[in-house]
Amino acid sequence: MGVRARALGMMAGMLVICGFGVAARARQAAEAKAQAVVIVVKDPSGTAVPGARVRVAPVAEKAPEKMETNEKGELTLQLSPGEHGLVVQSQGFKSFIAPLEVKTGAEAQQVSVVLQVGTGGGPVMVEAGPEKGVVLLTVMPFPEKFRITAAELKGMPRKTLTVHNTHSNADETYEGVLLADLLTKYGAPVGKEFRGTAVGCYVVATGSDGYKAVFSLAEVDPSFHPGDVVLADTMDGKPLDARSGPFKLVVSEDKRPARSVRNLMAVEVKGE
Repeated sequence: MGVRARALGMMAGMLVICGFGVAARARQAAEAKAQAVVIVVKDPSGTAVPGARVRVAPVAEKAPEKMETNEKGELTLQLSPGEHGLVVQSQGFKSFIAPLEVKTGAEAQQVSVVLQVGTGGGPVMVEAGPEKGVVLLTVMPFPEKFRITAAELKGMPRKTLTVHNTHSNADETYEGVLLADLLTKYGAPVGKEFRGTAVGCYVVATGSDGYKAVFSLAEVDPSFHPGDVVLADTMDGKPLDARSGPFKLVVSEDKRPARSVRNLMAVEVKGE
């Protein structure tokens, strides 16, 4: 065999070896990509906390549609090895925030989380609300909490709004008061007053279970934005049922009804 032939043979062998090396590294990288991690959430007594909301950064691969614990207080995620941030929140508990190091291994990695009772950060229990049929309205810079009653809303100009509920796959027709009209009545800078620093203002709507939705003030102002935000008290011609009422905030332009706040108990206008 000539020198050239031997050299070519050696090069081919090296390429095959390198090829195997590249393939092996690719397999290792692929295997390292997905590590099963089981988040187990309990309260201080050791009782499982179902429905706890979990957030991870970097995000999980092929994450479930609902990042929430099951009836056993568990949520299994596929996470890439390395450093992650973990946040766990549940109604009536303080937010749990901690670093999470994901390691490679044949078995699923278990992470125990103990939620402490209390409030602070994220969707937590709100202070005791007013009597049934009242919404508390706060408009900066006024310190007062205005009590909005059903009778007051009935006496204001009414707005009818039909939206499609993607959960039930049905149209729903609501009637109530434009939130902008209510805010105007109590001194919020909407309409002709929406300018300057008002552009930086926002609205926080809170349900009786602590669920919150945030809107820029521009989104609720029909003189600025085409969508409607209605404080509704009827659906399809009937008073709202106990699950949704007595008041519900309904939004026309959102593609999903996630910012429709049922059992509305408080509306706050905030800003600098």
